Amino acid sequence: MDKLKKPAAVLLGLAMTVGLSACGTSNDSAKSSTAPGANSSSPTPAAKKEKTKLVYWTFQRHDADFIQEKIKKFNESNKENIEVEMTMMAENYAQSLDLAFTSNQAPDVFGTFTPAEFSAKGYFEPLNKYMTDNIKKKFDGMFNENDNMFNGNIISFPNSGATLRLIYNVDIFEKAGVKPPKSLDELVETAKKITEVGKKDGIYGWSLPYKSPASALNRSLMPMAALNGMSDGYDYKAGKFDYSGWKPLIEALRKMKTDGSTLPGSESLDMDPMRAQFAEGKIGMYISYSVEPGVYKNQFPPKIKWDAAPMPTIDGGEPKGTAGPGGGIWLSMSSKSKNKDAAWKFMEYMYSDEMQTAYHELGYGLSVVPSISKAAKEPNIPGIKNFLLTKYDANWPLSPQGLKLEGKTWQEEFGGYILVGGDLDKIIQSVNDRYNSALEKGAAAGTTKKVVIPNFDSKSLQGK
Repeated sequence: MDKLKKPAAVLLGLAMTVGLSACGTSNDSAKSSTAPGANSSSPTPAAKKEKTKLVYWTFQRHDADFIQEKIKKFNESNKENIEVEMTMMAENYAQSLDLAFTSNQAPDVFGTFTPAEFSAKGYFEPLNKYMTDNIKKKFDGMFNENDNMFNGNIISFPNSGATLRLIYNVDIFEKAGVKPPKSLDELVETAKKITEVGKKDGIYGWSLPYKSPASALNRSLMPMAALNGMSDGYDYKAGKFDYSGWKPLIEALRKMKTDGSTLPGSESLDMDPMRAQFAEGKIGMYISYSVEPGVYKNQFPPKIKWDAAPMPTIDGGEPKGTAGPGGGIWLSMSSKSKNKDAAWKFMEYMYSDEMQTAYHELGYGLSVVPSISKAAKEPNIPGIKNFLLTKYDANWPLSPQGLKLEGKTWQEEFGGYILVGGDLDKIIQSVNDRYNSALEKGAAAGTTKKVVIPNFDSKSLQGK
């Protein structure tokens, strides 16, 4: 039988090893799965190779059942007698990895996360020496410095990306007589109309998982800015950070809070509790990734009809940029693994054409690997159609990475304004000053590099 672990237990075990007193959460968001029979007490034949046990950590919840099933198949079929145990840590993932590496309990393979930060900490084992000719051909041209490669050391391979769309409750839209908004003004007005119609039934026009500003705004404010030609706050022509162009986007989210269109309690919601509210029909719309169809199919069967539409632009016109699907990273090998050859065997399996094709076709992610996306069938999952790649889904150049920022992040600053208000001009100026100060210090210390593209044009990123 599969073993279940709560993150409180996982974190507490790590914390006790390094002498920390408390670092868990009460969230039931981590579980381990071992193939049936893995703990059998039956004797092992003398000629059979000794079992090699690997630990795999992931922060992805939407594909957990699929990955568990594939790991079970690997455990039962691999000839090297390798057994993989998976831990799904949807909350406190970065903190848990830090504790695991500090206490010499790091997983052998883990979902790649904050690559610049974790590369600087030495968490990644370079994969270059493991790469076969077939792997080099498959991922040719897909390795980028400060993304999945650092100083020439490849730390992860591409798999699938995630497009971003406005997800909306079709039933309440029809009842309110509104259509998916195309501009920021329409976004605010649509949320207001939905709330007017649905408030008596506990239905509100808008929500985001504001408990985590990064989760809320990385999936909404940042891609909307990119779609409007402003990337992640970095000005490639000037070679500096400038968030001033984000002002109308931030103000739109603030308006939906002050006019009562935002679901009450959104400031205390993580993503899954918010999804549960949407599935119950209590939220009119929100912005998120193309993982949502899989989530609603497997975790939160909706009681309402829903669909996805393009994110609004500032003025309702054609996008001036693109919202990048990412996809350059997926799995990494731990530099502290004691079984690196076995870990590579597992990674080979996970990156196999069969595995990546199934991942794409079942809708867990949209493959960015050309050999997979060209041969695979269109994902077979309700709601995925309007998430499929368009000319407006393309990655931007990488902005400077590895900044050592003093004070709050832009997500914390802008998230605070959206929820409680303040002087937005001063907040934006403070964010600009601190990010540029970190950029200058990092460039001087050699820990980061400025990126300057004098003739950069965000519209040139768009496909044909």
